Amino acid sequence: MTERIVTPFGFASTADEVVAGVDLTGRRAVITGGAAGIGVETARSLAAAGAEVVLGVRRVAAGEQAAADIAASIGADRVTVRELDLADQDSVRRFVADWDQPLHILVNNAGIMALPELERTAEGWEMQFATNFMGHFALTVGLHGALAAAGGARVVSVSSSGNLFSPVIFDDLHFAFRPYDPLLAYGQSKSAEALLAVEATRRWSGEGIYANALNPGAIATGLQKHTGGLRTPKERQKTPQQGAATSVLLAASPLLDGIGGRYFEDCAEAAVVTERPADYTGVAAYAVDPGNAERLWDVASDLMSQAAVSSGR
Repeated sequence: MTERIVTPFGFASTADEVVAGVDLTGRRAVITGGAAGIGVETARSLAAAGAEVVLGVRRVAAGEQAAADIAASIGADRVTVRELDLADQDSVRRFVADWDQPLHILVNNAGIMALPELERTAEGWEMQFATNFMGHFALTVGLHGALAAAGGARVVSVSSSGNLFSPVIFDDLHFAFRPYDPLLAYGQSKSAEALLAVEATRRWSGEGIYANALNPGAIATGLQKHTGGLRTPKERQKTPQQGAATSVLLAASPLLDGIGGRYFEDCAEAAVVTERPADYTGVAAYAVDPGNAERLWDVASDLMSQAAVSSGR
């Protein structure tokens, strides 16, 4: 049993506090969904520490406004914007094809939550699984060469306490048989994001690539637009800067050098649980299981291959 990782930071720490004293000059980072919420705060803190940051966003104008705001706040122009729609595999392929530099940090941050009705992509994939996991899977695999070329890279998967609502249901990923349930679909996608970090580390740590997943905590953002807003008790809510702290820790802190395949919350490794706690903390055992992680990677690779064939690629 490996020892659980703790750091000097905790629930109330901010992203700026986590990255204080860390020099990211010469490092490149990609952050998906970096135009709002914890994504923009993650970008702000990494850029303030010297990183060149690219925001991969669906709404380019919003991304450019976020980049301008960051430049004004840190006094440096280190954030650029590229179009990226994670629900569109062609968009992901274009982003990957246009990337031609070593990549030190990839933060898979974007996400959607609890769509009230069953929606599917052009491939027939359930929309939350397609956006939160398949888009990030395709992006991560597509940028593998760039990550390997960095000579030490980190992948950060932003999961959530939603992992406690559902494992990955391999026999019915896209609700072809089960009645659609918004939170079960969300939970499945967030378990999948955690598993991505486990298998990426197993496959790529020999190339200096380490991946970890996290629960950022309860932050009032546009993510909750389908759930009636944030319902977490006030004492458990975080500001966006606090919500970005664990992402920035995993992306940049020397405390995590050589660490991968783990799941963090409140800037420490989370406890692995076998039933859902009343306070929704911890990570479900199925969401960090190596067997599940390897199986999901294979299934996702097959789905991508099928999609490429059906689109004539």
